Amino acid sequence: MKSDLIDLEVQIHARTERAILVSDDGDRERAVWLPLAHVEVAPNGRYHVVTMPEWLALDRGLI
Repeated sequence: MKSDLIDLEVQIHARTERAILVSDDGDRERAVWLPLAHVEVAPNGRYHVVTMPEWLALDRGLI
């Protein structure tokens, strides 16, 4: 069975109770909001690894 979850390395620019503002290239101008209800976040040095459904990454233009 194929999983629809993917891992992406991102930089977090802002955080609220419900979402994080992330970019995959460190450019805040191109950052997108991800709802925390749909993602898991793990630190990885100065970046973070975000696990999310593939549909969400496609919808936000991260892949």
